[in-house]
Amino acid sequence: MRFEDLESWQQARQLTKQVYSATREGGIARDFGLCGQVQRAAVSTMSNLAEGFERRHVAEKLQFYNVAHASTAEVRSLTYVMEDNYPAIAPEVVELRQRAVSTGQLVGGLIRSTESRKSRVASVLSALSALLSSLSLSLRP
Repeated sequence: MRFEDLESWQQARQLTKQVYSATREGGIARDFGLCGQVQRAAVSTMSNLAEGFERRHVAEKLQFYNVAHASTAEVRSLTYVMEDNYPAIAPEVVELRQRAVSTGQLVGGLIRSTESRKSRVASVLSALSALLSSLSLSLRP
């Protein structure tokens, strides 16, 4: 499996595409600060999912996934700024916010799944350690 196969990454890619589309035209396109910030937040979501997926250690994966999750919240927050200040694109921004919410939910699911796997691995390692410890005690003369 590759990071491109993750549904959360695919949704983050669509979110990024939608953000760029919403910020390319009209009055908002001249609001460089707002456009740049929402674009960076969307790209951060995609990038952190990809980087987290490629990490070998679970704690690192979770760190990157958590940053991606927070970035979806940043996109959501910035959509309110967009909606309040550029009412002409409000319908498009509401759709964008909905995409950010659904992407965040998928990333949250990925985090929960990764944490669950981490717990299962820790349980197995603990059981193996206990077994090895008991075996070494019973093998002693």
